[in-house]
Amino acid sequence: MTDEIIENGSEQPPEDAHYRIRRGAGGRFAGRFSGLGRAWRERKGLRRLSYVAGAGLVVLGGLWVGFTHDLPDANKLLEYQPPLPTMVRGIDGEIVYSYARERRVQLRYVDFPRPLVDAFLSAEDKTFWTHGGVDVTGLAGAVVDYASKLGTGGRARGGSTITQQVAKNILIGDEYSVTRKLKEMVVARRIEGVLTKQQILELYLNEIPLGRQSFGVQAAARAYFGKDVDQLQLHEVAFLAILPKAPERYGRKQYEGMAIERRNWVLGQMVENGWASRADAEAAKSQPLGLIPRRAETYPTGNGYFIEEVRRRLIDQYGEKAEDGPNSVYAGGLWVRTSLDTQMQDAVRDGLRAGLLRYQGNRAWAHPIAHINDLDSWQTQLIVSNKTIDYKDWRIGVILDRSGSTGRIGFSDGNIAALTNVPDLAKTGDLVAAAPVSSGTYAVRTIPEVSGGMVIEQPATGRVMAMQGGFDSGLDAFNRAIQAERQPGSTIKPFVYATGLQYGMTPATQVLDGTFCVYQGAGLGDKCFRNFGGAGGSGSHTMRWGLEQSRNLMTVRIANDTGMSRVVKTFKTVGIGEYKPYLSFALGAGETTVSRMVNAYSALANNGVQFGSSVVDYVQDRNGKVIWKADNRRCDTCNMAEWDGKPMPRIDRKGKQVIDAGTAYQVVHMLEGVVTRGTAVTLRDLNMPMFGKTGTTNGPTDVWFVGGTQDYVGGVYLGYDSPRSLGGYAQGGRIAAPIFKQVVQATRARWGVQPFVAPAGIRMVRIDRVTGKQVMGVEPGNDPKAAVIWEAFKPDTEPRQYTPEDEFARRRDALVSEIRGAQEARQASAAAAGGEAQDFAEQQGGVY
Repeated sequence: MTDEIIENGSEQPPEDAHYRIRRGAGGRFAGRFSGLGRAWRERKGLRRLSYVAGAGLVVLGGLWVGFTHDLPDANKLLEYQPPLPTMVRGIDGEIVYSYARERRVQLRYVDFPRPLVDAFLSAEDKTFWTHGGVDVTGLAGAVVDYASKLGTGGRARGGSTITQQVAKNILIGDEYSVTRKLKEMVVARRIEGVLTKQQILELYLNEIPLGRQSFGVQAAARAYFGKDVDQLQLHEVAFLAILPKAPERYGRKQYEGMAIERRNWVLGQMVENGWASRADAEAAKSQPLGLIPRRAETYPTGNGYFIEEVRRRLIDQYGEKAEDGPNSVYAGGLWVRTSLDTQMQDAVRDGLRAGLLRYQGNRAWAHPIAHINDLDSWQTQLIVSNKTIDYKDWRIGVILDRSGSTGRIGFSDGNIAALTNVPDLAKTGDLVAAAPVSSGTYAVRTIPEVSGGMVIEQPATGRVMAMQGGFDSGLDAFNRAIQAERQPGSTIKPFVYATGLQYGMTPATQVLDGTFCVYQGAGLGDKCFRNFGGAGGSGSHTMRWGLEQSRNLMTVRIANDTGMSRVVKTFKTVGIGEYKPYLSFALGAGETTVSRMVNAYSALANNGVQFGSSVVDYVQDRNGKVIWKADNRRCDTCNMAEWDGKPMPRIDRKGKQVIDAGTAYQVVHMLEGVVTRGTAVTLRDLNMPMFGKTGTTNGPTDVWFVGGTQDYVGGVYLGYDSPRSLGGYAQGGRIAAPIFKQVVQATRARWGVQPFVAPAGIRMVRIDRVTGKQVMGVEPGNDPKAAVIWEAFKPDTEPRQYTPEDEFARRRDALVSEIRGAQEARQASAAAAGGEAQDFAEQQGGVY
């Protein structure tokens, strides 16, 4: 070409030279395409093939779009909140329970020990740090395995990286199909573009199911070894690493050899990958598995009724399952601080149980806890019945057979033992309580048929410190402290007296303890009230005496003179209940609960200020943010960086004034007399400032005591679930008050020794205890029955001084009362002989 340019004397190449250059540069390809074009035009087969190929590409594209358009977004993992149990703490901050159906504990990546991470990578994905979500080599092996198992029903294994397992466990699901596998691969690639390797491992190690209801390595470490992950040894982390392949197999005794073989393989892989020394691995291989028996999480015993009440309230507020909301009880990961005082709770549980057992005494065994019809599956049915007992060394079992008073009993762990003391009424299949009496031999024990409930509350806050709703929550979840509606009997009388004091009476006001009848209408005549035991009246006495001695006739007279509409309004105001204005309700004929009565008495102890009864102090979400608290008062200026020179901030008072402060103190002061010389005198030797009131309902079907100190108020009742007579001797002072006394003795230091503080305006005046007249020049003595006592009066309500004329009148009234009482007794005898109908109180469900 250069020669041709020289010969022509020009620097421009000739025309054919341009052609050659163009052909040399691109003509070859152009020629080929030109040839293909001619072939495509001239050959129909080629055109058809190209159409098919194009259509195939379009179809494949459409299938790909359809396959991937609804795949979950990997970005969801950035905000993923795994289901977590709710942890419950007591008043001291210690964990007392966990609402969990699965074992789950979330850790950060930095919390996982390096050997643990290496063990899982060796077992599941040794190329994790280098692949992009899919391991091609492992995938090829999985395809071969899948092909070899087609038609056999076997499930192919392998091929899934840790990233793919995260996609499966959290985003896609565990459906066994080729489609799921393809989706898993696509999502895994996306995950790798959103999360770091450390974040992917954190999700995996926290979410992987590992058997024994455990999700994540920390929960599994606790379930299999009773340890935290940072305490695990090399052979233990290697065991955990084998569990993803068969989580419900390797932890069982019958597969121990298989588990050791697989564990040792993991240790060998760790050596091969350079993540463990050969010496350490060989030492680990020589170790036994060291698994602990399967067991439930253990928490302090005796809290069942309290914990269940907390659960019930949380479910009402936040829901139970994950679909109910982000803060659900079994998935929201809440942290709940309760008012549960475990020391007080233990005392309440033991005190109520002791009272129930005392009353049960030598009464015969009445009925089984439950019954199993199919003894072929007795162990399974016993487990499913969920009947347990936490009392001494007693256990719940099923009677498998019997002969006379002996037989055999089976327990939920599968053990069978000899049984003695079998009651005549017991049958095979009955669930009973039994206690060991010798090696391999148990004896039937009687669980009290009578039951009851008890609550302890802090008056200054309304916080419930302890609650017991029966003998054992493992036997019966019905919480009699909260759910049982019972007649409170005379424990309601202080609020009748409070109404009288509010409308002009004083503790020294004289009230007639005499016949009180109500006209029932034409043809019915009068129906008359009676004192406890059918006793008649005893003349006029002070209000204090009437409350101390729990006189029914004085109580209904006070209610009548004050107005029953006002009395039932007081009941409603303090939260006892809503009742119609019948006089029988002044004696406790209406129904209420122990919890409501304790809260009402707390208002008395707190000078009339009442706080709502609460079992939860505050609730935090999984991130520690407080989302609810019982005390929701605000103090915006309490956390100022610097003082602004203005007065110190004051938080508004939380409680509600439901009773006049002076009235509340007067009632409490009178109720102290119930303890020192009245129906609750059994508590007097506690030697502490204490108020309270006993109650015994008509029958008697229930016995009560409610009272306490300025620091704590408690209440207890005892009775049959289906009300029936407890026996003529049963009274609140004999049965209920001793239960309360035992609780106080067990926690004496908690109750305080400070006397009740009178509010402003109350005057303490020396009076004659019998007449209620003011006494001058004589100091009250320490004798509970001293003639002169201190009495509390509101301003300008003090009685006048006592005179000789008053003494004459007192003796006259006593004589008249004695004569009247004898007449009433004769009338009562005559009425009984004539078959007189029930009195008004009994007709209205009346009580003593």
